[in-house]
Amino acid sequence: MSGHSKWSTIKRKKAVTDARRGKIFTQVIREITVAAKMGGGSSEINARLRFAIDKAKACNMPADNIKRAIQKGTGELPGVNYEDAVYEAYGPGGVAIIIEAVTDNKNRTISDIRHILERNNGKVAVSGSVAFQFHKKGIILVPKSAVPEDDLLSIILDAGAEDMKAEGDEYYIMCAPENFETVKQAIETKSIKVESADIHLVADNTVKVEGKDAENVLKLMEVLEEYDDVQKVHANFDIDDKELEKLNAV
Repeated sequence: MSGHSKWSTIKRKKAVTDARRGKIFTQVIREITVAAKMGGGSSEINARLRFAIDKAKACNMPADNIKRAIQKGTGELPGVNYEDAVYEAYGPGGVAIIIEAVTDNKNRTISDIRHILERNNGKVAVSGSVAFQFHKKGIILVPKSAVPEDDLLSIILDAGAEDMKAEGDEYYIMCAPENFETVKQAIETKSIKVESADIHLVADNTVKVEGKDAENVLKLMEVLEEYDDVQKVHANFDIDDKELEKLNAV
């Protein structure tokens, strides 16, 4: 299982506390605001905004919160001036990491991220030294219990998906970003449950980590995602399933 799918599974298995719920709301509101600022307030023509609104609805965000976030992005309401920021890093065991953030102060954010990395056996990388290892892909996760594998495979391939793997108790579907909405809608039209769906950076190759490095990588991923300015963290680590179970049991 790749770094992305492994980390996604770990996150979903963690208990969702009120604090974590608040963090998710913060992430989504910032993403909606920036999306509206960059591409306008219409979700029909602004794909990034449409994805962000879908995330907001998935985490049960009130419609008024969504509306205000859009209006702050378009300037109809006063608000903080957020902007995108992307940072490249290396983690324990030489794991490559891409950190996507939305911030109102890039100097503060890079300083904080550098501090987080240094405290957790990582370091900021030179721009361009990590990014070339990743490519954007649409990632859709569907529970195995929702549909037979052959039926789902037929649906997604007809819709333009590139690949599907059975990993754990889920199907891991990958597609080109431009086919993401078509594939997702094809699944949902058949009333098949979608566990999660988003555009992610997927690594071309993975780095196997074990022992203390594996433990430290998971800790670093969690600490980075808990930082308010961070939206997504992508990494190319690979951890053996048995070792992962052992780490999760600690």
